[in-house]
Amino acid sequence: MAPSAGNPGTISPVADAGVHRRDDCRLCGSDDLVKVLGLTPTPPANAFVGADTLGETQQVYPLDVFMCGACAHVQLLDVVDPRALFEHYVYVSGTSPVFVKHFADYADAVLARVGADAGGLVVDIGSNDGTFLKAFKERGMAVLGVDPARDIAAQATADGINTIADFFTPDLARRIAADHGEARAVTANNVFAHADDLGGILDGIKVLLAPDGLFAFEVSYLLDVYEQVLFDTIYHEHVAYHSVKPLVGFMERHGMRLVAVDRIGSHGGSIRAWAGHADGSRAVEQSVADAIATEEAIGLDKAETLQAFGGRIDAVGAALRAELAALKSAGKSVAGFGAPAKATTLMYHFGIGADVVDFIVDDSPLKQGLYSPGAHIPVLPSDALYERRPDAVVVLAWNFADPIIDKHQRFLQEGGQFIVPLPELRII
Repeated sequence: MAPSAGNPGTISPVADAGVHRRDDCRLCGSDDLVKVLGLTPTPPANAFVGADTLGETQQVYPLDVFMCGACAHVQLLDVVDPRALFEHYVYVSGTSPVFVKHFADYADAVLARVGADAGGLVVDIGSNDGTFLKAFKERGMAVLGVDPARDIAAQATADGINTIADFFTPDLARRIAADHGEARAVTANNVFAHADDLGGILDGIKVLLAPDGLFAFEVSYLLDVYEQVLFDTIYHEHVAYHSVKPLVGFMERHGMRLVAVDRIGSHGGSIRAWAGHADGSRAVEQSVADAIATEEAIGLDKAETLQAFGGRIDAVGAALRAELAALKSAGKSVAGFGAPAKATTLMYHFGIGADVVDFIVDDSPLKQGLYSPGAHIPVLPSDALYERRPDAVVVLAWNFADPIIDKHQRFLQEGGQFIVPLPELRII
């Protein structure tokens, strides 16, 4: 479905030096690729702009999803230049109390599995503002972050979490091992889906990881995306949409072994995967076979399953648009809460632009004062809910809906309503 005509930036995607299209699967190299879903083209999901560039039209890029016929990996083939996506990144983990606690619990889980003594090295790929590594440091571990977002990396280093401002590669892994020694644990959270060269990242992890070390990563789970219609987690930063079955063979081809998988609630549904060296002592746990059996029973490894997914997305969009149309026809004002990357996909695909949403509030100072990608809706601090008093608020950061609503009971008491679009439409 096309965005509304009132949205700036709704132009057709064109060839551009900042994007290229793959012709092979990034996990197994097969050229047997089948398109399973086509979403509305969007700008990069975190491409917020300042007031000085509002007059410039932002380029949009294809958002088509493909499945590999050989290994069943689901992925984007149109790859936007990662420097454009990540060097001036505006997402930071530490602004969310939910994620701060999540990372503290996660650090405990890693150390319980690794059995690392205090002082062992933990390297986090895509370490962002260092929130996760801070939990390890507090537990007596040596820590090192790697993140290409230069400003965020510099701030993390200033805050006591040494961070290399670069992309993780085998060459960088060798330099880290030479300078700091092997890592007892390597982590990569909500970033292992971001890289075009996943094989290169895994090769680097193999170089850096101690013989008895553990690689842990969290990533949005394709099964949850499918079951709960979480289509808005599809955007250009996420080039890979992981399920367990393709990961097993991918690990094996790079001398690693997937040993366990945990399902967790992050981002509406994710997996926490654990891997070690293929020639190491860690045995494969039952959770891996159980996950694959569930995926096969649902048909997650079949192209036709995901090709039917578009109809379910359209139904969710129709319900949300009907609710918003009723509010606007009654003369009501609408705002958004949260400016996560997923909001760009949802708003473009459902045609929700500045003609519907007057402003968006977000708790991140990095986004406040900017304008949303393409639609150019102003992003303000959450105090704007009470200063501007919209009649309804669409919770675009729906994975944090409950804590957002709990924190803003005053808004409800003063007559406002919250609309949560996913996993199912809720009106509070």
